[in-house]
Amino acid sequence: MANKETPEASEQSASEGIPAPEGAANLIDTDYVIGQDNIATSRFGVPIDLHSVVFTVSSLVILLFVIITLALQDQVAPMFTGTFDYLTGNLSWVFLVGGNVFVLVALGLVLSPLGKVRIGGAKATPDFSYAGWFAMLFAAGMGIGLMFYGVGEPLSHFGTAMSGADAAPLGGAEGNAEASATLAMASTIYHWGLHPWGAYAIVGLSLAIFAFNKGLPLTMRSIFYPILGERIWGWPGHIIDTLAVFATLFGLATSLGLGATQASTGLNYLFNIPNTNTTMVVLILGITAVALGSVVAGVDKGVQRLSQLNMTLAFLLLVFVIVVGPTLAIATGFFSNLGAYAMNLPALANPFGREDAAFVHSWTAFYWAWWISWSPFVGMFIARVSRGRSVREFLIAVLLVPMLVSVLWMTAFGGTAIDQVITQGISSVQDAELDLQLFAMLGELPLSAITSFVGIVLVIVFFVTSSDSGSLVIDSITAGGKVDAPKPQRMFWAIIEGGIAIALLLGGGLSALQAASVSTGLPFTVVLLFGCYGLIKALMSEPRTV
Repeated sequence: MANKETPEASEQSASEGIPAPEGAANLIDTDYVIGQDNIATSRFGVPIDLHSVVFTVSSLVILLFVIITLALQDQVAPMFTGTFDYLTGNLSWVFLVGGNVFVLVALGLVLSPLGKVRIGGAKATPDFSYAGWFAMLFAAGMGIGLMFYGVGEPLSHFGTAMSGADAAPLGGAEGNAEASATLAMASTIYHWGLHPWGAYAIVGLSLAIFAFNKGLPLTMRSIFYPILGERIWGWPGHIIDTLAVFATLFGLATSLGLGATQASTGLNYLFNIPNTNTTMVVLILGITAVALGSVVAGVDKGVQRLSQLNMTLAFLLLVFVIVVGPTLAIATGFFSNLGAYAMNLPALANPFGREDAAFVHSWTAFYWAWWISWSPFVGMFIARVSRGRSVREFLIAVLLVPMLVSVLWMTAFGGTAIDQVITQGISSVQDAELDLQLFAMLGELPLSAITSFVGIVLVIVFFVTSSDSGSLVIDSITAGGKVDAPKPQRMFWAIIEGGIAIALLLGGGLSALQAASVSTGLPFTVVLLFGCYGLIKALMSEPRTV
């Protein structure tokens, strides 16, 4: 890597939508020009600018998958279930090892002198305010999952811990309600704390450094330049980027499918609208149409505004639950749950010799695969909005801010539901289906019709921002790293995301969604482990600010 900051390099980066570094930066000396392998033309008045190999292979495979899944729904459903069971039952340790490595690398960079490196060059300034930045970080990374699992997961862990079932975390605490509640919250926070954001942080920081400091395309292949060198422009790079497209699409489809399932359940709960596949398909189609409008508006007007709307609605709902729910228990539970998480973290993160294998297979392995399959999407998105931040600032924000908000959310919603079961003896909340438990919990609080409606709106808006952000990211990968590719391409990918979500829901439901995430998350875990080395090598060559 040569220290090269020429006007030609600056003009090239700027012309392809990637700003040139501001101040000292160590650009990689390569003859590759961003977009040189692209097909750039206009057909029927529609401009296109596509990477010839990555777009062609990924789009054809995805379209074939959607067609086969829709045509052979009964035949593919058992295949999805079998795939999920095999991968989580035999290779869960790969996910756990990978998750631990990502967290340790991220924390190590925070504490090391490499944390002084600034994304975008030594004199780069942030593109977004802290408020806008935090909103986009949170909405992109956790939205629909918090709504779907915020009540259901703590209640599920509480129930299995109390009964001593096979799926109980760390063996459970049979018959002990207080210990079961503590274990349930610690296990939930484990799944929503440092580990998912560790994966996002590694991918996001890697992409940001290689694009904004090194002058390489904003694609996953760029992370591997220290390992593969100029070979990243050939088939090794094509394979990496194509895997990133698959991982992103199926990770997104899982979230969109969960969102459609919960929104349909909520509409049935409030308005008696039939909770059927037809309703979910109509929801996906309608929300995809809204996402298309947001895609056309762009990041500044579309994604940022919807993310801020998300944050406002989520904050209001969170405050409501805290105020009308068991306020003191939530306030004290936030700190006690963090403590329980810290105490149980070593045992929960242990990848080998677990006695609670059923818990690891059914919960942790799926979550880790889901987070890792989401990491190209979330990582690339937060890379695009984090230019101008220092490495230390980036990692602290990405690791801690969303994690603490997630802990507060889970404590408020999950803690309230558990309190309803333990102190009020309300069994209906625990007996409800997973996608109904949020509405069942809100139904026991005042103004339930209003708050349940807000919950449905939140699911839908999170759905839109996920689809919107995901299409921007996938478009960048399939456009050879360009971040200013024609908007019709982003619209194409937004439509494809909705198509995959529909295919998976009709072709196997939740099992199909989980199997898709695990299948794409496994190879990407290995890819990202090698990517950690590339990130450290890149940071070591960068100038550091005071």
